[in-house]
Amino acid sequence: MGLVIGSAFGFWATPTILYAEKAQPLQFNHKLHLEQVSDSCKSCHTLREDGSFSGIPSIQSCKECHEAGSLMGDGKNEAAFDEYLKKNQPIPWLVYSRQPDCVFFSHAAHTASAGLECAQCHADHGQTTKLRPYEYNRLTGYSRDIWGTGPIGLGGPPHRMKMDDCAKCHSENGVNRACFVCHK
Repeated sequence: MGLVIGSAFGFWATPTILYAEKAQPLQFNHKLHLEQVSDSCKSCHTLREDGSFSGIPSIQSCKECHEAGSLMGDGKNEAAFDEYLKKNQPIPWLVYSRQPDCVFFSHAAHTASAGLECAQCHADHGQTTKLRPYEYNRLTGYSRDIWGTGPIGLGGPPHRMKMDDCAKCHSENGVNRACFVCHK
């Protein structure tokens, strides 16, 4: 009985001890922005000319639609955003899906070549009205999105972006599963 209770406590306590949260520097309403752009996610999250992904838009990209000093609202978040615009300072977003250095991932291969929709891996992130806290592993520093929400990795995308999720999709679509395809 003690083993069962101890295991249950460990199963519950391990994620609580192992993970910590950080707040994003600003809140961001993806849904609102998607309603105002013409090319869905690609309006802000673009591919570079070499096909690699440019990731989070630069402050210059934000300036294409927003002008410093002309706040869209009167909240603390808008004032902080305006400061980034005025200083031309990058917003230090915490990236939920940053992969370990040994992983090579090409957004171009998955979106432009394979034709996958962003939601295939990122689910409804584009419909969110606020950002969730950034949870990270205290030992590795990686986002919880990389390791999953449970101690045994339960849940599929978007709750995690683990190697077995990639391997499963590659298998289902007849794509090469050799190590070198994703690891450098």
